Amino acid sequence: IPERVVHARGASAKGFFEVTHDVSHLTCADFLRAPGVQTPLIVRFSTVIHERGSPETLRDPRGFAVKFYTREGNFDLVGNNFPVFFVRDGLKFPDMVHALKPNPKSHIQENWRILDFFSYVPESLHMFSFLFDDVGIPQDYRHMDGFGVNTYTLISKTGKAHYVKFHWKATCGEKCLLDEEAIRVGGSNHSHATQDLYDSIAAGNYPGWKLYIQTMDPEHEDRFDFDPLDVTKIWP
Repeated sequence: IPERVVHARGASAKGFFEVTHDVSHLTCADFLRAPGVQTPLIVRFSTVIHERGSPETLRDPRGFAVKFYTREGNFDLVGNNFPVFFVRDGLKFPDMVHALKPNPKSHIQENWRILDFFSYVPESLHMFSFLFDDVGIPQDYRHMDGFGVNTYTLISKTGKAHYVKFHWKATCGEKCLLDEEAIRVGGSNHSHATQDLYDSIAAGNYPGWKLYIQTMDPEHEDRFDFDPLDVTKIWP
């Protein structure tokens, strides 16, 4: 089986989602119909650029993808551990991946290729401010927040639409590794995050996240000095 181009290195776990607040005024989605409703799901955490056998301590965005198995079909909420993304134009994504991946001749990631591409994409600076902050190296998957990144639309039973941002917050808190710690941890176990997730579940110490939403009336979209649908921006 060919390796994924991006998000090749990852770990998955099954669980459930339970509604805790009434959002029936915002959506007609069946799995969000009332507090207490539970839906089975599977989540996949991943690194992005490097190959499947790479250390989980590299400074790299982390994927946070959730698949809900609802009565109406599967609902995928795909995201990362940062609330923004590198590019706002999807047509630039293939070129961005080529710049970030290792040189196909030497199989070495080259900084000049990365900087050359992003010098033409100034909106990427917001993403880099997260990447080179502490959250650029999560301690493990259990202590990592997640974000839907994109703006979604919820439609109520009456047909009223709302723009929505999804945010996952780890119940055990967000923790990160400093560069020196990442070198030490990765040098002793390049699969430390996968092992931490597996061992914690096996011991009954189940990880958890709370899902929060931000909402916006589409009629208020023009009240901001930026485009709320731009994935390189965050909502206030």
